Amino acid sequence: QVQLVESGGGLVQPGESLRLSCAASRITFNIYDMGWYRQAPGKQRELVASITSGGITNYADIAKGRCTISRDNTQNTVYLQMNDLNAEDTAAYYCNAAFVSAGFGTDYEYWGQGTQVTVSS
Repeated sequence: QVQLVESGGGLVQPGESLRLSCAASRITFNIYDMGWYRQAPGKQRELVASITSGGITNYADIAKGRCTISRDNTQNTVYLQMNDLNAEDTAAYYCNAAFVSAGFGTDYEYWGQGTQVTVSS
């Protein structure tokens, strides 16, 4: 079965940086759009950043200027570099893989189990 495994979360102080990784297995990785979402306690899950199979990136306002999403198709891995972290970034971060056929085939979507990021002094 398809598996997405996030890693790289942890406890950091304000102003510090983290790089999250999402390793995919048993998936044709390079045809999937990839995204990072986060969910803080009591809040809805929200998009942080996404990158299409063609490498086009999109960032939520909360991520612009501080985050960079990238992918390494040779390693079946998507990354989220987060700089200048603050307390509002505290959340569980989830990896998403999506393939949309636009009517020409079968659509697929998968989620990882999440990795916790806590920003605290």
